[in-house]
Order: sequence, then C-alpha cells, then structure tokens
Amino acid sequence: MALNFRYIMYRTNTCGELRLIDINKEVSLAGWVQTVRKFGSITFIDLRDRYGITQLLFSENLNALLDANPLGREFVLQIKGNVHERSSKNANIPTGEIEINVTEYNILNKSALPPFTIQDDTDGGDDIRMKYRFLDLRRNAIKKNLELRYQVNRCTRNYLHENNFMDIETPFLIKSTPEGARDFVVPSRMNPGQFYALPQSPQTFKQLLMVSGYDRYYQIVKCFRDEDLRADRQPEFTQIDCEMAFVGQDDIIQIFEGLIKQIFKDVKGIDYTDKVERMTWEDAMWQYGNDKPDIRFDISICNLKKPKTIFTDKNDFAHLIKDVDFKVFDEAETVVAIAIPGCSEYSRKQTDELTEWVKRPQIGMKGLVFIKYNTDGTYKSSVDKFYSELKLKTIAEAAHAKVGDLILILAGAEEKTRKAISDLRMYLADRLGLRKSTEFKLLWVIDFPLFEYDEEGNRWVARHHPFTSPKQDHINLMINNNPVIENAETYLEHPYANIKANAYDMVLNGNEIGGGSIRIYQRALQEKMFAALGMNAAEQQHKFGFLLGAFEYGAPPHGGIAFGFDRLCAILGGSESIRDFIAFPKNNSGRDVMLDAPSTIEEKQFEELQIKLNIK
Repeated sequence: MALNFRYIMYRTNTCGELRLIDINKEVSLAGWVQTVRKFGSITFIDLRDRYGITQLLFSENLNALLDANPLGREFVLQIKGNVHERSSKNANIPTGEIEINVTEYNILNKSALPPFTIQDDTDGGDDIRMKYRFLDLRRNAIKKNLELRYQVNRCTRNYLHENNFMDIETPFLIKSTPEGARDFVVPSRMNPGQFYALPQSPQTFKQLLMVSGYDRYYQIVKCFRDEDLRADRQPEFTQIDCEMAFVGQDDIIQIFEGLIKQIFKDVKGIDYTDKVERMTWEDAMWQYGNDKPDIRFDISICNLKKPKTIFTDKNDFAHLIKDVDFKVFDEAETVVAIAIPGCSEYSRKQTDELTEWVKRPQIGMKGLVFIKYNTDGTYKSSVDKFYSELKLKTIAEAAHAKVGDLILILAGAEEKTRKAISDLRMYLADRLGLRKSTEFKLLWVIDFPLFEYDEEGNRWVARHHPFTSPKQDHINLMINNNPVIENAETYLEHPYANIKANAYDMVLNGNEIGGGSIRIYQRALQEKMFAALGMNAAEQQHKFGFLLGAFEYGAPPHGGIAFGFDRLCAILGGSESIRDFIAFPKNNSGRDVMLDAPSTIEEKQFEELQIKLNIK
C-alpha cells in the first residue's frame, strides 16, 4: 500500500527544474508516471509533468511496497526524496544529471491502461488520439505546440499594447447576414422562430468601433464558418482581428509587418531584416498561378500563350509555339511552362509519373509536355516530332532554363491550367526539398480585383467582402457605371472588371496568413457597393441598416486586417495542419469525437424552442 505523507505540500519543485546545484536538497515532486524500469532490488521511474521529466530511484526498502502495489503508466504520483547526482547521465533531457532518491511516495490516482503510448513517437492514429485528446495533450510534441501558440498570443498582445491598440470584446450572438461561407445559427427561445448567428468575423463591430472613436482596436477572437474542412480549416478558428482609423494602406502594412517581425524575433529567435516585397495580384497570378505564392524558391511561370483575360498588358511568348501543327497548343486557351532545376536526367518512368500526377481528378489536366535541357547542351522533348531543337532551345530560354533543367509545359483552359501549373510547382518544390519549414519569407499581395464574376448568377460578387473600398482613383468608375452585366460573354469588358480593391494580403511561405482592406466609410458608396452585389434598398436596410445608419454620424476613414492565428502558429511550428496547435480541435467531418458532438438534443428542448425537425 502507499505511504502516508507527513506534510501537506504536493510539490516543492517541478519535474523540469532540478539540476546539480540542487544536490542533497530534500524535495517533493508530483506528476504522471512515464515509464517504470525494474532492475532487481531497485526500480527507476520517470516522472513527468508539464515542465519536464525527472528520474526517480526507488531503493530496496521501497521495492517491496512497489511489488505489492505496482505503479503503471500515467499513474498520478507524489514523492518526497533527496536530489542525487546520477551515475549514468542522460544528456538528452535538462534534468539528466540528477535523480531523486525517493524516501516516501503516495499514489494520488491510478490510471487505466492508456489506449496509446504518451510519447512523441506515439502508436496512436489520428482518430484514437482525437477521441482521447486529454491524453494526447500530455505528449511533449503537443505541449510544445501549445506553448508556441501561447508565445505568439503573448507577443501579439504586448506589441499591440505598445502601439496603443485596445482589446475590446464583441458579441458572439449576432444577426445572420450570409454573404460568403454559411453561418452557424442559434435558435432564440425568448424570440420563437428567430435565430442568432455566430460571427464569421467581427467585421461590422470593429467598423462600428471606429465610428465610436476607438481608433486602434484588436481582439484575439473566435470566429465560426460552416464550411467543408481540410487540414488548415476548422469550423471554429481564431483570428488576430485589428482595425485602425485615419489610416491608409501603407500605415496598415507598416504596423503589421512590425507585428509579424516581432513574433519571428520573440518566438523563433529570428531577426527578420529582409525588405518585404509587394506584388500586385495580377503579377502573382501571371508569375506563379495563384495569389499566395511561395517565393522561397526561384521557379516562376513562363507564359507561352496567354488568354484574353485580365492580363491585358502582359507580353507572352506565343510566337515561339506558333506555325507548328501541334493542336494541343494551338487549341488551348493558355500554355504555361516552368523550369525545374537539375532534373533533366529524369527517366521516362519519372516523367510518366509526373504526367499521371497532373491527370489526377484534383488537378484535371489531360497531359504534360516536357523538354530536357541536357548537361551536354542538347535538347530532348516529348514533342520532338513537332518542334525542332532550335525551337525547343528558344522555349527553354524563354522559361529561363539552365543546363540540366527540366521544362514542364501544361496547356488548356485558363483557370484550370494556371492552377495546375501552380500546384505542380509546389509539388516539385516539396520533392526537391526547396520548401524548408525552418525558412520564412514574407510577401504582401496588393491591388486585388474588387469584384469577381459569378457565371451561374451572371452577377458580380465581392472578392473580399462588401465593406472593402475601391482604390481611390477607381471610386468614380464604380459610382458612374451601372453594375448590370448585359452580355455574359464579354463581362471582362465591363468597367467593373477593371476596378481594383484597396486590399492587401500577407503571405508567408505560400500561405495567406492575413488579409484586410481599407473600408468604405461613406453611406452612398456603401449603398452603391451593396447594389453592385444585387442587394435592393430593402435588403440593404434589413441586413446592414445599423451600419449604414452609423455612417451618417461622422464615420472616419478606417481600415484593418485579420490574421489566421491557428495557421500562423502551425507555420511557425513547421506543420501543414492547424489541428495540433488547437487544444480541442474538430476532425475533418467537423465532429468533436471526444465529446461526441454535434449530437441530438432532448425533445423538451425542441418544445422550448418551438422547433420541429424535418429530416428527409
């Protein structure tokens, strides 16, 4: 049986702090049993808490008690003993030079056999670890993730406090005004038949705070979106949400560049001194095929044939692939190429594997053309019978290929092809080890289109959100033109297709970590924006009358930004998924398998809410 302690204090020290300087000190520790190792008449136990691991030595006089009442993994144990120098030191842990010679112990609580091992190289799969998340959180790997999250949180608050921002809470039960993702809705018992929505962001509240005179606001806040999930999405997620009054785009960029650099310094020990490049949305799409390019590696798109779309002032290399009877290129809307460094020696099997990769349903291309710029200066291609070696050379030069490079070419519809070449660029960069998680590269993407064309509805939709202001010199273009699209086939000729937003995204290593804009702050312009999105006056008043009314009482110019807090932490922690940086995440079906939520509710609750289920 366990010994009874003659003192009250559970612990004088943590399991991570004792060192050689503490030799001969009498201490008490408490924590969880990590391992039990029995050697004849003595037993060694590793005791773990949040702060680390300390080795315990149970000598012969206590071994009989352990034999009668064995300790198991994850038992909660309290001990008293003296600090000794270890004869066999462990350089892999901070406490590895000492051990505790136990004189008394107390089993505070026993543990059932855990469903997986509580250690970094656990044998538990995702599903079982999510079901027993309270055990998974004991693992050192997850603990480090949450410690990093806390460091980012603390650094953010300190930086914003030093820059006169005020942390102001906003409501979670609000009005449903779905414009982007679906809202989570909450029935109101006191107002039968009516519903609250959980906020997708505090957007309108932070604008109202600017109207109220709180010129620098922030929140590290929960947001909710009812959308399909993947590794970097959760139905509830956290934002660093910020807004400022009397500012322009450059003011926002300066302040929040400073925030991210401070986080790099405090959390990762990185003094980020590089100038943060600014790239227009159009240039990002032209050079990289997406609006959040990873610029850590120097592979950009060569546009061999551009479509008749937004790239009106961009020069392509269409003359290099003309006058050859190759229908794949001739009939394609877009032809794009990338040069992959040092891969000209790829075998037929390897190029066939790349071809199959781009044919996958999620990529959707019909095939792949390659040109090898061999180390002996010659060229070899999958379209040799159509293009002479001189033609292949000119295409390779246009793609900025070097000796030993492999040029890969895709052709097809504009949007699909540009996305496919972007995905192929990232896939090969991962294969070649060009995207190191320990390297960080920031980028601002600016000058987005204000509107996107919705082909199904033949109407304009907001690319960011309906509160984003046009660029100053595009405001009249918006005010003085009718938003109606009369000819869907020529929508790109409509003046609204050329309106640029006063918006900006911060990109880190190919991930959008933050996005924001200068807001509309005048009622007439906001009403014009709503009308462009198909809202009549009655709908505008019903959904956003409170904001339009506020704009009549001295609304200042303002703008802001929101950072994806979970995603930022995951990138800093070198992970593709945000789930391991959230204490209690949902799975890919939006379920909390630990709580078994969502779940049904009792009939009495439906009666109180005056709701009937109609599940088909």
